[in-house]
Amino acid sequence: MTTKNSRIIYFALSFFILIFAFSILPVRADEIEDKIAELREKIEELTKQAEMYRGNVLEKQKEADTLKRQIDILNNQIKRLETEIDITENRILSSEMEIGDLQEKIFDAQHDIEFTRATIGQMMTDLDERDRLNMLATIIKNPNLSGFTNEAQRAETLNGRLNQLLVQIKDQKIQLEERKKSVEQKKVELEKLNDRQVNQRASLSGTKSSKNRLLVDTKGQESKYQQLLSSVEKQKAAFFAELQGMENSAIANGTVIVHVKATAVPPRGTKIFQEPYHDKFYTTQGYGMTSYAKRGAYGGAIHNGRDVASGCSSAIYAIGNGVVLASGYNAGFGNWIAIRHDAGGGMVSVYAHMVRGTTLSNGKLVTTETVLGYEGTTGTSTGCHLHLSLYREFFTYINTKNDQLYFNYANGSLNPVDYIK
Repeated sequence: MTTKNSRIIYFALSFFILIFAFSILPVRADEIEDKIAELREKIEELTKQAEMYRGNVLEKQKEADTLKRQIDILNNQIKRLETEIDITENRILSSEMEIGDLQEKIFDAQHDIEFTRATIGQMMTDLDERDRLNMLATIIKNPNLSGFTNEAQRAETLNGRLNQLLVQIKDQKIQLEERKKSVEQKKVELEKLNDRQVNQRASLSGTKSSKNRLLVDTKGQESKYQQLLSSVEKQKAAFFAELQGMENSAIANGTVIVHVKATAVPPRGTKIFQEPYHDKFYTTQGYGMTSYAKRGAYGGAIHNGRDVASGCSSAIYAIGNGVVLASGYNAGFGNWIAIRHDAGGGMVSVYAHMVRGTTLSNGKLVTTETVLGYEGTTGTSTGCHLHLSLYREFFTYINTKNDQLYFNYANGSLNPVDYIK
């Protein structure tokens, strides 16, 4: 077989392989897309169920505080969390399938690029061989005119195909880079989903424990539940009264750790921050001398923030761009984090009662898209919610009784609603 015939067969086979490969890939892609579509449909259905349970909790929150109402709330929270875990599992499965599909496409694209490069190389070699022959040599090689003409046409066709392949390999490289970026984005999303699932499972376990503990403590009796509420309120009042004494002592003894002041607090009504949730939520207690605060629940002090709830394990976001100032755990506020903001001359926002401690280190830059943690009920808390505080002056100190990190309570605080859009 001649070299020329070998090349013709090589290009014919190359063309056939490319056509065959592109003809079978859509079948595989369609199957994956159908499965992903099924998962998305299931996620949508489960999301509606989760919203129903969330709505049930909202309605129950408006009722008088009774044992039945609290058990109903816990039951709906449990059902919602179980549904949310199903949603997250389906999203994880969908993301893993999308990543797998993209990685297969990346492998195929890399293979196609290498194949195209080899084809281009072979063509360049053939063209180079032709260029080395001058016209006289070409005429001698092809003594009749038709042979010379055919050779010239073949060369022109080869040049045209080479240009097509060069454009093709450029497009293949662009697609490859786009798919690689998509894979990295999907991996980040998958990591967030896995983290969310851990928090959801922790919330579910904690909510079930709260329900069981409540039933044991009250023995299913309303009178015992009301006694329990009264006892908790008295303990909370004593705790916050003691907290104020520790704050004053820390200032007097100079044992304050972090101490910052906003340089220029804007007037009330200046909307410079966003809500801490991207999902629906409701307010369970406002800022100031609320009806609960008037009963002495905070040791005679005001309620120093705004209590909001979106549901156990809901993602909590920073209300504005800024930097992590401090974080920790204490018996009062559970897992908490403080953010110093660019806006408001350095105002500080605090997010408390989170399921777990934040994974963000001090000094970490955050935006309104940064997840700080997940809604929980750690510390002195009855039911999942977020306690959001805003400060013009903020400081931290160590509680010498338990060596936990605390922050100032009422002094220096502001009403978050005055500055949230």
